[in-house]
Amino acid sequence: MSASRTAPSPSPAPAVPAPTQADLLDFARRTAADVELIATLPLDPEGRTWVRLNGPGGSEAWLIGWPPGTGTGWHDHADSVGAFVTAAGELTENSLTARLPTDGWKTLELTEDIDHVRQLPAGKGRSFGRHHVHEVLNESTEQHAISVHAYYPPLPRIRRYSRTGPVLRLEQVERPEDWQ
Repeated sequence: MSASRTAPSPSPAPAVPAPTQADLLDFARRTAADVELIATLPLDPEGRTWVRLNGPGGSEAWLIGWPPGTGTGWHDHADSVGAFVTAAGELTENSLTARLPTDGWKTLELTEDIDHVRQLPAGKGRSFGRHHVHEVLNESTEQHAISVHAYYPPLPRIRRYSRTGPVLRLEQVERPEDWQ
């Protein structure tokens, strides 16, 4: 009589929990405080520059340089949550305080009192939830700004908008291959 033995199956690796908005903000703060890393970012006098970073828990992260007078334009990060922190200079974030419908529209008329403005000097930042519509600007006429951004899940798309007064219009949907 022969006996067969089965080797025990290896235990599956424990699932790594998805990073939260707080985790992303903590990562962005720690990274923005890394003076040596911030100094490695090449700065261009006319256009934004960026370097991809390893974010926590499989998140997408970026170190971004902002020449004077540059900005993102109105956009959202679709189904990703995110955070960013200014590492040098100062950024301004204009955002909408109301949740917008996620899909199926091209033009919306916004209500009054929906706008919020944040000044984010070096060391300051914020986190945000899914479908957060905002624009980020370096309003300085003389000084570069540098910031650290993190998103989870990695950005599936970015929706870009134009805005004229209270009218917000969807202009373009970008996919990762458009910016990587």
